[in-house]
Amino acid sequence: MKRPLEGVRVLTIEHYGAGPYATLLMAELGAEVIKIEAPSLGGDASRPTGPFLLGDNDSQYFQTFSRSKKSAALELKTPAGRADFERLVAGAEAVVNNLRGDQPVKLGLTYDALKTINPAIVCGHLSAYGRNNSRENWPGYDYPMQAECGLMSLTGEPDGPPARMGVSIIDFMSGATFALGVVSAILAARAGGEGCDVDVSLFDVALHQLSYPAVWAMNEGRVTERLPNGAHPSLAPVQRVKTADGYGQLMCMSEKFWTELCGLTGRPDLAADPRFRDLAARAENLASLTTAMDALFATRTTADWQTLFAGRVPFGPVNSVLEALDNPFVAEVAMRDRVDHPDRPQGLSMLAMPVKIDGQRMPGRRAPKLGEHTAALLADPADGDIPEPGR
Repeated sequence: MKRPLEGVRVLTIEHYGAGPYATLLMAELGAEVIKIEAPSLGGDASRPTGPFLLGDNDSQYFQTFSRSKKSAALELKTPAGRADFERLVAGAEAVVNNLRGDQPVKLGLTYDALKTINPAIVCGHLSAYGRNNSRENWPGYDYPMQAECGLMSLTGEPDGPPARMGVSIIDFMSGATFALGVVSAILAARAGGEGCDVDVSLFDVALHQLSYPAVWAMNEGRVTERLPNGAHPSLAPVQRVKTADGYGQLMCMSEKFWTELCGLTGRPDLAADPRFRDLAARAENLASLTTAMDALFATRTTADWQTLFAGRVPFGPVNSVLEALDNPFVAEVAMRDRVDHPDRPQGLSMLAMPVKIDGQRMPGRRAPKLGEHTAALLADPADGDIPEPGR
């Protein structure tokens, strides 16, 4: 199967979510991603993260973010470990980390520290607040970024407290941004022979997610506020709706979809109502529109509405996690896969890579045991034919 990053070797010093998510994407796109793990620390700090453990120093959490990678057990702070690390740097295209912002310089992971070993090396740094600023030595995680950067103020119902996303979305967005930055720098280094430092921070990415509400605020002084039912700040009806047996999410982002909704539901009176004549009027009369939508959607089940609107009006059921995973469409598009694991005879069910190449998803492999590939990598650090985990 074609994997576009085949032949790219990336060394990573990483833990938990954001950094490992970035290198997960690169690994499953074909890069040889080698986790540099300190045995004295037990390796990646997320290895024993519960509640679902897998054998010694492994867990389903760790498998989620580190599958398809390799592991070299090295102590970077010892002379021998540093020497082994530099041997690997000589044959790599990138060295990345998601450490605190002041750590890359201390550990010699910057371009200045490594360019004499490999002038084309790309050094990627994903930290909480970035480097070379007043917060570079601050620890930080996803949730405080959602809070400080204003995202929680936009999430939840207006009569309730601010809320965070149910998953660590800033970690994942930062990881995806980081992967793009590193791969872009690798392309430039291949073309020009000179590497560089690449910096991404959770704070910067979180702030960037404010998107158009930030532009409105900076230019017009408009403060976007939470609306009932998670409604869109300027388009309507774009909101959660209560059905006969649950909830759905309606997205009439254009006049076309509003017209389709009124026609499919047999409600030409809604289309003719001057309060709902266009997007601007519907947004201005959101309370009245919500009342009308509540009465309409209460007449059928969520599944009935999805069947009625299929392909014509954007609408989705509000599912639980299990309902989302058991959705027949998930099976149709093959967004679940299974990897072999020595401590789980039946294998480990996982989510598949969300990128397709030539219409195919790239199968994943389990995450490595701590130090599983050390001997093979150091025997010949330029050899790209190191056995994969489980092979």
